[in-house]
Amino acid sequence: MRLFGGGVSKRTESAVLIDIGAASVGGACAKFVGDEPTLVYTRRLPIELRKGEAHERAMLRALEVLGDALIREGAPALLRETGSGTPVDFLVSIDSPWQQTVIRTERIEKQEPFVFTKGLVNDVLKKAGAVEKGMLLSSESIIGTILNGYETRDPYGKRVHRASVLILTSYIDHRIAEGVTALLERFYHTKHIPLISGSSLRYQVVRIAFPYERDAIILDASSPLVALALVRNSLLAVISETPDGAVGSPEWLKEIRNVLSEFAKRYPLPRTIFLLARETDVGNLRETLAAADIGSLWLSDSPPNIVSILTSHVASSVHQAAESSPDLHLILMALYWQHRNTLE
Repeated sequence: MRLFGGGVSKRTESAVLIDIGAASVGGACAKFVGDEPTLVYTRRLPIELRKGEAHERAMLRALEVLGDALIREGAPALLRETGSGTPVDFLVSIDSPWQQTVIRTERIEKQEPFVFTKGLVNDVLKKAGAVEKGMLLSSESIIGTILNGYETRDPYGKRVHRASVLILTSYIDHRIAEGVTALLERFYHTKHIPLISGSSLRYQVVRIAFPYERDAIILDASSPLVALALVRNSLLAVISETPDGAVGSPEWLKEIRNVLSEFAKRYPLPRTIFLLARETDVGNLRETLAAADIGSLWLSDSPPNIVSILTSHVASSVHQAAESSPDLHLILMALYWQHRNTLE
C-alpha cells in the first residue's frame, strides 16, 4: 500500500540526503523517478567523542568521514543508476541539541470579506518570529489553514472575514549550520545546502503518511531527547523537546509523563501514540512505556494504542537499492524530499 498518492512527473532527479543526530550521522544518495524514490546508497556512522572533545567537533569529524564515503562510494552508485554521479539537490536534517522547532499562528482579520491568496500567505511568512541569539532560521512550512473558524486543505481563492495560518519553523544553531554547510560545500562545490530540523521533517512526514489519524501523539525516541508532538484535527498543535537523559531511563519516562500532563491541561489526549525509534529498541520501549503506566493520564481503563513506525510501513513507498539495512530516518527524508512541494 502506498502512503502517498501519485500525480508526480516521471522526470528523474537525484539528491544527497544527510541526517545529523545527537549520536550518529547518516547519508544517502537517492534518485527520484515520478513518485518512486530509490535510495541507491546509504551509510550511517556513530559520533564518537574523544577525551576532552566538544560534541559538535565530534559530529563534524564524523560528518567529514561520511562525506568522503558519499563521494567515494555513493557517487559511483548514483552514476550507475542515473547516468550522473553529481546530485541535483541536497537536504540536511539536523536534530537536537543543535535545533529548535516551534509552531506559531499568524492571524488575518478584516471587516470586509477578502480573498485568501498565496500572496497573503507569502506576506505572513515575511513576518519573522522571535529568533534566539545564536540560532538561524532554516525553514518554514505551512501546516494548517483555518478560514472563518474551519480548517481547510484547499484555502486559496475563498472569500473570508478571518484566517489563521499555522507555521512550523525550524531554527538551527548558527555555528553548526556554518560548519555543516562549509564542509558539504567543500565536498560538492555548491552553495545550495538546505537545512531543516529533524523533528520538523519527521512530524510533517508522519502527519501526511497517516492521514486518517486526525488525532495522535508523536513520540520521537530516536535520540536522547524527550520529543513529543500533539496532533489535533490533523493539525500540529504543540511540540515539546527536552534533553533528559538516555532513552528509556527513569528520567526520560518521568519527563514524558510531565509533558503529557501539560498537554492534558489544554487538550484531551488522543488514543493513538506514534512511536519513532530504532527498530532494535522498539520492543523494549513499548514494554517500558507499558510498565510506566502512562495510560493513567487518559483517565480510562484502556491504555492508549502505541503504533511503532517501522521501515516496513514505508518500504512500499521508498525502494532500497543500497545493500545496507533500511534506515528509517533516511527513508523519511526521502519521502519528505519527494513531497516537499506539498509540505511547504
